[in-house]
Amino acid sequence: MIKIVKADYLNGYQVRLVFSDGAHGDYDFSSLLANDTALTRPLKDTNVFKDFFIELGALCWKNGLEFSPAALHQTLRSAGKLVARQEAA
Repeated sequence: MIKIVKADYLNGYQVRLVFSDGAHGDYDFSSLLANDTALTRPLKDTNVFKDFFIELGALCWKNGLEFSPAALHQTLRSAGKLVARQEAA
């Protein structure tokens, strides 16, 4: 089961995600936040957006919004933005 083990804010609505399989990628949440919902609206304020945390391997915010690590991993992979762990030579 894929989990997020580290998440770092980059800029705007971008977060660098590191997954339990060692892969990582930069995820841009701009398009998701363009959906005007009760859960996404507060995150349009970048100060609120930056206040994310990892809980049980998922990326979460205090207002209850959370993203599945498997879905984020798959989306990054499908977009060609997932960088696999580099094996030591």
